Amino acid sequence: MIDFKPKDSEFSASEAPQKKKKKGKIIGLVFLGLIIFIVLSSCNRPSTSNNEKGLLNNFFWGSLSRIIGSDKKELKGESDDRINILLLGMGGKGHDGAYLTDTIMLVSLRPSDKKVALLSIPRDTVVPIKGYGWRKINNINAYAEAEDSGSGGKATIDELSSILEIPIQYYFRADFDGFINMIDKLGGIEVNVEKILDDPQYPILGQEENPDYPSRFEHLYVEKGLQKMDGSLALKFARSRHGLNGEGSDFARSRRQQLVLEAVKEKLLSAGSLLNPVKIFSIAGDLKEHVSTNLEVSEGLRIWEMFKDINKEDIINKVLDDGPKGLLSSGRGEDGAYILQPRSGNFTEIQTLVKNIFAGNAEIVAKQESNKQHGKVEIINGTYINKLASRISFNLQKQNFTITKTGNAQERNVKKTVIYDLTYGEKLEDLKVLKDNTDAEVSINLPNWLISYINESVSQNLAIERPDFILVLGEDCQDKNY
Repeated sequence: MIDFKPKDSEFSASEAPQKKKKKGKIIGLVFLGLIIFIVLSSCNRPSTSNNEKGLLNNFFWGSLSRIIGSDKKELKGESDDRINILLLGMGGKGHDGAYLTDTIMLVSLRPSDKKVALLSIPRDTVVPIKGYGWRKINNINAYAEAEDSGSGGKATIDELSSILEIPIQYYFRADFDGFINMIDKLGGIEVNVEKILDDPQYPILGQEENPDYPSRFEHLYVEKGLQKMDGSLALKFARSRHGLNGEGSDFARSRRQQLVLEAVKEKLLSAGSLLNPVKIFSIAGDLKEHVSTNLEVSEGLRIWEMFKDINKEDIINKVLDDGPKGLLSSGRGEDGAYILQPRSGNFTEIQTLVKNIFAGNAEIVAKQESNKQHGKVEIINGTYINKLASRISFNLQKQNFTITKTGNAQERNVKKTVIYDLTYGEKLEDLKVLKDNTDAEVSINLPNWLISYINESVSQNLAIERPDFILVLGEDCQDKNY
């Protein structure tokens, strides 16, 4: 149950974690540039002279066939025919909010038919974060980095695995400088711009506090059509938040990010890049300071082997949004900050979309799931917390539960919230939804005071509607984000 009270805890550059950053594995771009994995095992070799460049091609492709042929280690999720990788983009050192994830994209790979699904999740979406309550999703990485440098990627996939109810096995995280350097080393990219981007207020790095307010911004304008972009322009195109003509939304931004990633993939996997191992070595060397991931080299090669020939028509693109058919709704937090929250009141629709993302009617399935009617619940407030039962009732009705009655318990010192199942297991699906929304314990054994309460209620109203579940609210409710 959701009572959104997010604090938009934007970490400034000065508030970024001060611990020494742990060096992760030196590996390259996941999915977008899996070819980089080929050279990682040799990244620490002495630099190559010009006379040796001609020999590198044979070494390059020979190493590829040997490495792939020598290690057939199964990927996590491969046996379930779904491998999930979370792509995270952040500012990095020298940027405001250095560890806030500006880009969050779930990449799902289905080995059986070589299909890929991309789901962009807006940074302003509020989610429950352990120890912090409801906060914007882009804070997960920053909170973890503040506590333990280098832990942000793992913390983010752990949180989102729980929220989306799917196992996210891998993450790939890169900062802005790494993104820019890679594109520049590739000689730029060509992006098929779907709509004119006209942003009169793109912030200039380093000018955030300029007393001459107009000097803080530049006018970013990108024409529609195929456009050549260097790293700096590609980053601006992907990050712009104030575009006119509908391009100022998080959802338009997510779509532009997908277009840029697609262009990077095409350029990185082009013959001009693949047949230039010196360029690949250079990119890999640059990325090691700007990229972190939990993918092993052999696992990256395995993905490359399976998906290197994927066609554009086999890629499904989805963006969570607040449009007429979207699964999010926009609003304001208690501090006035712009937020996005699940339209249905919980994550059921979004979870269903994610689980069925390879289906052509994933959104329809998600909405059908959210419209499913659940059981009848009577809510009893076992505390002295005012209006607690009313708040819980309101939220449960949004989840399509029928509330038969609300009231106060005879005993008001209940510590732990409990669901009493009067169906004795006949409505397990409804019970699970109720438990997921309340984090309550489940019992079929009614205490004596509750039996007396039920008998008294029945004696006062013989026509009372019998509930499927009785939800007794305890004092632990005040510590939850209902």
